[in-house]
Amino acid sequence: MHVLHDAPLAPLTTFRLGGPALRLVTAETDAEVIDAVREADDSGTPLLVVGGGSNLVIGDKGFQGTALRIATRGVELRGTTLELAAGEVWSDAVARSVEAGLAGIECLAGIPGSAGATPIQNVGAYGQEVSATISEVVAYDRRAGETVTLSNEECDFSYRHSRFKADPERYVVLRVRFELGDAGGMSAPIKYAETARALGVEPGDRVPLDRARETVLRLRAGKGMVLDADDHDTWSAGSFFTNPILTEEQFAAFQERVRERLGEGVEPPAYPAGEGRRKTSAAWLIDKAGYTKGYGTGPARISTKHTLALTNRGEATTEDLLALAREVVAGVREAFGITLVNEPVMVGVGL
Repeated sequence: MHVLHDAPLAPLTTFRLGGPALRLVTAETDAEVIDAVREADDSGTPLLVVGGGSNLVIGDKGFQGTALRIATRGVELRGTTLELAAGEVWSDAVARSVEAGLAGIECLAGIPGSAGATPIQNVGAYGQEVSATISEVVAYDRRAGETVTLSNEECDFSYRHSRFKADPERYVVLRVRFELGDAGGMSAPIKYAETARALGVEPGDRVPLDRARETVLRLRAGKGMVLDADDHDTWSAGSFFTNPILTEEQFAAFQERVRERLGEGVEPPAYPAGEGRRKTSAAWLIDKAGYTKGYGTGPARISTKHTLALTNRGEATTEDLLALAREVVAGVREAFGITLVNEPVMVGVGL
């Protein structure tokens, strides 16, 4: 276990923003993770768990407590079961599954961050979510003071949500087990229309696993969603806002606002989201409210490649970022009556 005091946190995040932690502990084994958590809990010290830092917005004043960086490693493949230590790099794990000829997470290629973060947010992209393949999550239960194994059902997964996100102070993820599919080297059925178009196939078709992964990586790179230190469009948390899910009544009111603003015949994106609900596109809302690619003149701006990513152009502060986020939220609410919700976890700050 490595311990630093007054340690900068910005280098541990993909935004490269945020002040220092009073104490930074780096844990390389599950036992070290548990010891660090217990020490913080026993002393009443605030605890911030950091994985890959791709979903964190840390305030400029930093964190007045212990930041626990989970750097555990371990990949075990047993048949179609893939077990990952929480600190494993997610994009590497996806590549490993493709090399093994196993389907189910190939369209989640290129997503930055650690394996342990994936169940918390129910990470998803291009028609796949980890909730479809996670079989179990091993976590330290801070309330019970013991290690527990939660089934997929017990994780309470929903769109960008889970039991872990609903009760963030309770669980620290240690390991994640996935049950993948063996389709003879072929992908899971392609669900996302954009992916299908890029692959030149119809939704529902399968393609070779490596082709699916490479296509998704290319699509993500075109949107600035694959980390590149030299590209400020990737100094972000990826999608900053979740796609709104509306009741039928709310969606009807939204359609009326769209007609008033954009004219008759304009239909907003709509996708099924469970009985009596529809999901629409946050990126579409942001763009149609006037916040187009590259919007902004300060050190925090909308990505030049994707309206859903807010970026640090190199000299931003967290307050610069939040000012832009608040402007976008207010503008979309005024234009369409919908309040966008941030996807990254806020530490010491809020919208």
